Amino acid sequence: MKVARLTLSSLCIAAALITNSCDSPAPSENRSSARLSVSPNVATARVDALGEHQYTKDFRLQDCTLETTGNNPYFPLVPGRTYIYEGVDNGQTLRLEQTILDSTLVVDGVDTRILEEHHFADGALVEISRNYFAHCVQTNSVFYFGEDTDNYSDGRIINHDGSWRAGVNGAHAGLVMPGVVLLGSRFFQEIAPPVALDRAEVTRMGLATTVPYGAFRDVIETAETTPLEPGVVEFKLYAPGIGQIVDDVLRLIAVSGT
Repeated sequence: MKVARLTLSSLCIAAALITNSCDSPAPSENRSSARLSVSPNVATARVDALGEHQYTKDFRLQDCTLETTGNNPYFPLVPGRTYIYEGVDNGQTLRLEQTILDSTLVVDGVDTRILEEHHFADGALVEISRNYFAHCVQTNSVFYFGEDTDNYSDGRIINHDGSWRAGVNGAHAGLVMPGVVLLGSRFFQEIAPPVALDRAEVTRMGLATTVPYGAFRDVIETAETTPLEPGVVEFKLYAPGIGQIVDDVLRLIAVSGT
C-alpha cells in the first residue's frame, strides 16, 4: 500500500464518527488532491477500532460459478479496456496504466482474467504487476486471486515484493467489489499473510464527482487499510459503468477499448 493520504472530506467523516460534530459534505463535492497531516490515526480510528474480525473473509466461493468476464458496474471485467490515471505526490508526477488483457491464468484452480498495471514516477517505470480476477455469476461480485509484481529501479527489476497467489502459502482469494454495494460493508480484498492483507470499507455512496475524464453520478467511496500498516488509509472512488476513477492522488484521465 501507498503512504497514507487524507482528504479534507474523508477526515471530516472520520471525525464525525468519533465526535458527531462535523458537518456532512455536499454530495456533489469533488475530491481534492490536497492532503492533511493529522495527529495519530484520527481518520483511521473507526477502522482500527473495528478490528480485523469485523471484515468479511469467507465469501463462499464454492457456491459461485466463476468467469473471466463480468458486468459488475463498479468493476467491469472487459478484455481490451485500458484505463490511464495521473496525479502528483510529493512533487512527483505519477502515472498508472491499467489494461484488462485478453489473457487468462489459472490460479488456485480458477481461470482468472489478467489486469496488467504499469506504474510510473516522473516518467520512470517503477512497477509492472499482473493481477488476477474472476467474476461470480450468482452474486455479480468480483474476486481477487493475487498478483505477480516486478518492482523496478533504473530500468532493472530489483524485487518482486507484494506478489502473492491464492492457494499458495495459505493465501485465499479476496473480494475486490461486491455485486450489491452496501454502505458500511467491510471485506478483505487480499488474504495472504504476511504479504498482503488489504481490506476495504464502503464509506460513502451516491456521490457526484468530476475527474479529468468526465463527470459521474452514483459514485461510491471506499477506505482501504491493512493491519500490516496500522494508521495508513487510502481512499478510492468508483463510478458505475467505468470502475475506478480515483485512486488516492491519481485521477482517471482516459479510457479506451471495448
